Amino acid sequence: MPSRRLSLRRGAALAGAVGAVMAGASAAGSLGAATYFARRVLTPDPRRPDDTEVLSVDGASVTLGLTENTRLPGRYGLWLGGGEGHARLGQVLELDEAAGRVRRELHGVDCGRLAPGFARWNQYYYGLAPSDSLGLACEDVLVRSDVGDLPAWHVPTGTGANRRWAVLVHGRGARREECLRAVPVLHRAGFDCLVPMYRNDIGAPASPDGRYNLGLSEWRDVEAAMVHAIDHGAEEVVLVGWSMGGAIVLQALVRSWLADRVTRVVLDAPVIDWADVLRHQAALNRVPGPVGALGRSLIGRRSARRLVGVHEPIDVAETDWVARADELAHPVLLIHSEDDEFVPAGPSAALAVKRPDLVHYVPWRGARHTKEWNQDPQRWEQVVGDFLCG
Repeated sequence: MPSRRLSLRRGAALAGAVGAVMAGASAAGSLGAATYFARRVLTPDPRRPDDTEVLSVDGASVTLGLTENTRLPGRYGLWLGGGEGHARLGQVLELDEAAGRVRRELHGVDCGRLAPGFARWNQYYYGLAPSDSLGLACEDVLVRSDVGDLPAWHVPTGTGANRRWAVLVHGRGARREECLRAVPVLHRAGFDCLVPMYRNDIGAPASPDGRYNLGLSEWRDVEAAMVHAIDHGAEEVVLVGWSMGGAIVLQALVRSWLADRVTRVVLDAPVIDWADVLRHQAALNRVPGPVGALGRSLIGRRSARRLVGVHEPIDVAETDWVARADELAHPVLLIHSEDDEFVPAGPSAALAVKRPDLVHYVPWRGARHTKEWNQDPQRWEQVVGDFLCG
């Protein structure tokens, strides 16, 4: 009997040890997955792979391989030759599901050669500087920020100093060309347009950690752009932001000493609550709920700075503008497609409900993420123009 008891004790001890090892391995695996998720959220991705097959080019049309992007209604573009060339595309003319191809209008080849092969989809439609894309006078300027000089486009309305300026802020991992869709309507409304890069953009200075801060540090670059505008005659400033650019603008509105110079704000598919976006992205990428929650927690822990690779912890709660709605003080036009696959529109609608005195919410349908202008440029420009001039 004693030997049997000893055997049982040893068996129980062994089972406990195995359980502890398995639990430790599971915890280590969860921590690793959560760290990877957090880093993916915060790390700029420099890769720009070709993702669209050009099957044929025929005069005023081009036939492409069928993808989620190439089937979308509206205006888009193609970067050619590794980004050295660019073509602009119009509406779908013919869609053949069985053959896996779609024929679209070809609005023009801005530069380079459009030929069968592979290209990169451009959801902005425009792919060159404002002078080439829009035919508007443009000068390259530098905006002095705390991380260094940020390249920017200045699109003036005339030859003299203008007291009305707009600062346009692109989204996460996007390019300045994203903002060009808004320049014509702003130009017609009498605003000089300043389109800056911000920290960690390709071609711009990096932040100390080389990571996105979800708007909690990037707002300083918007403030620097406002300083540049004011130094060149601006007395009022309109801020315009897309996606994470909207989150950056919102931080600038409550943190910058120049916020009183801002008269109006235009947000297109903005991140109103990063926690909501991170939950959505975790579910979309099949990241288990506890792993996603741990990733969000790691971003904000000072003790996890080295693990995640951030210079300072990021308090995601500071990016929840539904909770912080009372802090807002500027008129906001908020445009958001209800089928946005990247940034859910729910928080935008909720913010409009909490601040109907300031937020004019214009829901869209069928445009997905930041493609409202592409789908219906006339409506988008009408809505924005009315807001600016109202």
